[in-house]
Amino acid sequence: MNTDGSEQINLTNTQGIDIWPVFSPDGSKIAFNSYRDDNSERALNYEIYIMNTDGSEQINLTNKSGDDWWPVFQPESTSP
Repeated sequence: MNTDGSEQINLTNTQGIDIWPVFSPDGSKIAFNSYRDDNSERALNYEIYIMNTDGSEQINLTNKSGDDWWPVFQPESTSP
């Protein structure tokens, strides 16, 4: 969406819950939590996904039983 809140676009379209998006330092990727692939015996199992900012190439970065929370990007190094 634009900074004024206009032109909102849904980047994910799943039956699950997609929450806590965070942009990569260069602005090219979005990491987020999602409950869309239940791979446990529990009611909910959140995994960390990453995608391009246009919503394409959604990839599950974690795939194990138990919840994975709060994706964070490490800032790029500024050292020579």
